Amino acid sequence: MFKGLLAFGAYCAALVASTSDGSVDVPNCPATASVAFTTAIPSGTPCPLTRIDLCYTSTTLNLVFTAYNETNFYYNPDHKTNDDIWAYEAMEAFIAKGSDDPQTYLEYEVGPNNVTFNAFIYNPSRVRREGAPMDQAFISDPLGDGFKAVTRLNKLAVTWTTESQIPLALFNGEDSTGSVWRMNFFRTITSPSEFPEQKLCGWRNTGEANFHVTPAFGTIKFV
Repeated sequence: MFKGLLAFGAYCAALVASTSDGSVDVPNCPATASVAFTTAIPSGTPCPLTRIDLCYTSTTLNLVFTAYNETNFYYNPDHKTNDDIWAYEAMEAFIAKGSDDPQTYLEYEVGPNNVTFNAFIYNPSRVRREGAPMDQAFISDPLGDGFKAVTRLNKLAVTWTTESQIPLALFNGEDSTGSVWRMNFFRTITSPSEFPEQKLCGWRNTGEANFHVTPAFGTIKFV
């Protein structure tokens, strides 16, 4: 009961920052804004609560991902940076600078074992249309490039949290107060008994079992 009340309280707090139209004003650190979601993509059925706290500095976008009601903490222990961690359990951010529906964007993911996936996605159809080009360019040295990720598992509280920093220079985006961005956030959930089947959860519903639908991305403004 107590854990459920904590999760509900976090959900309500996150709703304050995230408006129903998918627009969020993100402040300069250490203040934060939050988004949260509790629904599956595309069905809209319930998902465990996921929350992302956001802020920015002159050089980084800072994201704190929190997965609530986590029971499996399921990952492949053999996976290294940029392996297919999305096939297991992960929290994800898709990020592009500018107000348009992006055709190129960063896909950033982290798993419960603190392994990350970091790649720029080329998606000219904006919806991963069958037969259209779809490509990725991996960031091969994320630590050297200024990425940071620190993941903590709390099995007693059935949560895991990752504190991430993403360098804004990747987007020619340093000193970006007043800038507009497009983003979406996701979580994949599975277990040893369900794998490779997954539950797909997300902030802005893409309308299909496909995260790569950029017109669904929310609008983020650095204030």
